[in-house]
This record gives sequence, structure tokens and C-alpha cells, in this order.
Amino acid sequence: MLSDDLAQQKQKLREKLRFRRRHFAANLDAMARLAAFRALPAPLADLVAASSPVAAYVASGSEPDILPMLTEETLTLPHHEGRIETMDFRRWKPGDPLTKGPWGTPQPADEAEFLLPGLILCPLVGFDRHGGRLGQGGGHYDRFFAARPDIVRIGIAWSVQEVDTVPIEPTDAKLDAILTEQEYIVTGDRL
Repeated sequence: MLSDDLAQQKQKLREKLRFRRRHFAANLDAMARLAAFRALPAPLADLVAASSPVAAYVASGSEPDILPMLTEETLTLPHHEGRIETMDFRRWKPGDPLTKGPWGTPQPADEAEFLLPGLILCPLVGFDRHGGRLGQGGGHYDRFFAARPDIVRIGIAWSVQEVDTVPIEPTDAKLDAILTEQEYIVTGDRL
């Protein structure tokens, strides 16, 4: 059970980092926006090529849009059956329809094929260089990671979302690496 103090600490940090992310993305110049997240760095490109299918996400608000850099891969996107704690991943390719999921995020249609990803590129609100990830707060990714600990986890963020230390609890899963618009950061010894 999450202590009230840790829950408040995480929520304050989420608010601060969402503000930071929103203003950073809004103030990117046209060239920086065009260049950001358009090509995978070599070590990640090799990992992605060897890990099909790859789980990605549809960017919401000021989240980095990674879909343009994933043109050759078999993709899966998060899918929620309802307002429940679990999620799965469903096949998706550019041009396939997206529906509004129960949490308001775009997702593949309910009839899309279930696929277990070999690698997950996940959005986040904050990160540290030790693999700490601060998500939206619903725990969907953490529960998925806990059920499948062998799947490689790569966080996607703008560089301004980095903090010294993400407050974590035992149920928070660490990331194997983070990709920002500036660098690819390997955080553990699995890669």
C-alpha cells in the first residue's frame, strides 16, 4: 500500500513535470519539433529490429510522438477492455482505425489481434538515470511489467522530464533505458 506521504510526493512531482513537459514541447522551434524522435539511435534500432512486435503508444498532449520513427516494425499499442487495472497490447499499423479507450486515450479496436510485445516503448511523466519511471499514476504499465518482467522496457521522454531521483515503491518497475530527444540512456545491465 502506498503511503500518503509518498503518494503526495509523486503527485506533486507529476504536476511539476507535466508543466515542464507541456511548456518545453510548446516552445520547441519548428526544426527541433521536426527532428525529435524521427530516427532510432543505432543501439536501440538494433534492439527494436530484434524484438518484434514492438509496443508503442499514440502521443497525447505534449508526449513525444514516436510513431514516425517506427515505420518498419510490427507494432502493438496499449488496449484497455474497460476502466480496469489491466491492459494488453493489440496489433496496429498506420492507417488502422483507433478508438477512444475507457481512459480517453486512442487505442486499437477491440477486435484487433492481441500480440505480446518483445519490447515496450512507454510514455512517462518523469525519469531518473537509475531506471526510475514516474507514470500517469494508474499503474497499468507497472502491472504489465510485473507480470512479464523479461520484456525490455524503454521509457520515452523529453530531456526536461529528468529528475535526480524518482520516488518509487516496491511495485514500480525499473526501465532498462530511456530515449529522449537528446540521448539514449541505458540504465541497467539487461541491455
